[in-house]
Amino acid sequence: MVVLRKFFTVTALTATLLTSGCASIVGDSKYPVNVSSTPSGANFTVQNKDGVVVHSGSTPNSVTLPSGRGYFKGETYTITFKKEGYADTTAKLDTSMSGWYWGNILFGGLIGMLVVDPMTGAMYKLPADAAGNLGSPLAGEAPKNLTLLEIDQVSPSDRAALVRIN
Repeated sequence: MVVLRKFFTVTALTATLLTSGCASIVGDSKYPVNVSSTPSGANFTVQNKDGVVVHSGSTPNSVTLPSGRGYFKGETYTITFKKEGYADTTAKLDTSMSGWYWGNILFGGLIGMLVVDPMTGAMYKLPADAAGNLGSPLAGEAPKNLTLLEIDQVSPSDRAALVRIN
C-alpha cells in the first residue's frame, strides 16, 4: 500500500511538472494595461492584430488584454485615441518575451518551453502602460464650455469672489 501511494504521488508530481511551464506558473497570459491620454477624457478603442476591436472606453482606464495570439505568436494592439477638437492619434502596444519563460530551462523543461507557455501565451508579456498624446486643440475650435456674462448677470456673492486683472 505504501509503494502504491508513493507511485501515485510521484506520478502526480511528474504529470504536474510535465504539463506546466514556468511562465504559466509564475507569470500570466493576460495583463492589465493602464490607458491614459493627454488631455484626459479621450475616447479610445483597442484593436488586435486582425483589426478586431477588443475594448473601448475613455481615458483614464485600465484594460486586461491577452498577450498571445496563437502558438509562438505574441499579440500586437493598436490603440486609437479620439477627442472632439483634437486630431486623432494612435499608439502601438507590442508584446515582449517574459523573463519567466527562460525559467523553463530549470523548472518547466522542454514541455513547458515548447508546448505549454507558447500555447497559453504566457511566454509573452505586455507593457503596464499605454498613452496617447493628442497635442494642442485644432485651430478654429472654440472652447465648448465658455459662457460670457455681463457684470449685472453675476450674483453679488460671485461678484465678491471676482479678481480684477487690468
